[in-house]
Amino acid sequence: MRKIAILGSTGSIGTQALDVISAHPDLFEAYALTANNNVSLLIEQARHFQPEMVVIANEQHYDKLKRALSDLPIKVYAGAQALCDIVEDTNIDIVLASMVGFAGLKPTISAIKAKKAIALANKETLVVAGDLITRLCKQYEVPLLPVDSEHSAIFQCLEPGNKIEKILLTASGGPFRRFSDEELKKASPSQALSHPTWHMGDKITIDSATMMNKGFEVIEAHWLFGVPSEKIEVVVHPQSVIHSMVQFHDGAVKAQLGTPDMRLPIQYAFSYPRRIQNDYGRLDFPGLQQLTFEKPDMVRFRCLQLAYDALAEGGNMACIMNAANEVANRAFIDNRISFLRIAEIIEETMNNVEKAYDCSLDTYLETDRKSRAYAERLLDK
Repeated sequence: MRKIAILGSTGSIGTQALDVISAHPDLFEAYALTANNNVSLLIEQARHFQPEMVVIANEQHYDKLKRALSDLPIKVYAGAQALCDIVEDTNIDIVLASMVGFAGLKPTISAIKAKKAIALANKETLVVAGDLITRLCKQYEVPLLPVDSEHSAIFQCLEPGNKIEKILLTASGGPFRRFSDEELKKASPSQALSHPTWHMGDKITIDSATMMNKGFEVIEAHWLFGVPSEKIEVVVHPQSVIHSMVQFHDGAVKAQLGTPDMRLPIQYAFSYPRRIQNDYGRLDFPGLQQLTFEKPDMVRFRCLQLAYDALAEGGNMACIMNAANEVANRAFIDNRISFLRIAEIIEETMNNVEKAYDCSLDTYLETDRKSRAYAERLLDK
């Protein structure tokens, strides 16, 4: 029985992780659940799974949560520090880091220092502080198990002792793959949130539409697998059947295929190194008809190039990029800026916020604060 803490249990990854736990109650236990604002769903989850503890990050919801669970022996906490504290519980085996955005960084670091296995679904943790996170995982001898479908695919394709020549990171292309320049200028949040193959939360769906999500994954792949950016190639694959590929130094290519169902990589991270049975959908190869591939347009989808640029620059540049993206992404969802303005705000912030190259956690925290403030000032220009 593996006891699991889910940071972000009310989000897309968190709810699917609970589906996995429900399907295998003899193998996994939801030991701790956390949410940011969705207190109603957290209450529902807590009453169903009856974890040891729950945390609501927004302290304004504490009283409601406490009252709703007062008849159950569940410890109830609130606040950002509580997220860091609960992952240190000695009974926890795996921490699923599925919080959205920069907020996932500090709790993940706390979990690493507590020597918990990390099932990583929070992209921003490695994007912002990949050097720090990988050093800490090595220092505390903590496994970092990728949950993103693409990185899980790469992880499953690796062959110990055999050198990687190239990583082929697949991308669906998002909802705007075939949009003209004029259509992109007028693209609406509702259009961007209609992803053709994956069901995800709002933030990551917008990132998919801009291809910033794929840029994040390039940076993640660099830190997870120790491969330089010039050996990480993004390939648009609209069918989302091949989740990613590894090319070895003899030219052989291994691909991991599966249905577009995030429960598969979540389950693999929870059960690793075992594979366990499930009743999720299976691929129907005759029904696939065709698998297509194309190069991404890095001019029209500027965010992907910006991510490569941030990785090449190093230091705190990816942290600057991430902070500006979180601000611009939210502003687009709120109809404050146009779709194309997202990349412009990110690039302008990257060009103007102070750079740093010897980065501690404090450096990243300060960079995030300054970058958000700068990006916010650009919203109304």
